[in-house]
Amino acid sequence: MSRSIKKGFFIHKSVYKNFFKKNFKTWSRNSTIIPDMIDKSISVYNGKKFIKIYINEDMIGHKLGEFSITRNFKTHTKKNKKKNAK
Repeated sequence: MSRSIKKGFFIHKSVYKNFFKKNFKTWSRNSTIIPDMIDKSISVYNGKKFIKIYINEDMIGHKLGEFSITRNFKTHTKKNKKKNAK
């Protein structure tokens, strides 16, 4: 569910305080990207490691968590492997 326009966007205090630095790490995946963050790089935690994100104009209004993927898809088993297993 989206956040109310009346409330405005959400940015965690630590993200707002540190985004003036060149590169910093954050665990706040629910923080919104604002125009002041353009041309900065931020490392966002995905549950296992930090993924480096370079912010450009197209990312404004999105959340930081949308750009650090948490699930990796391997592959489906092939039909040949299924036949050999029987």
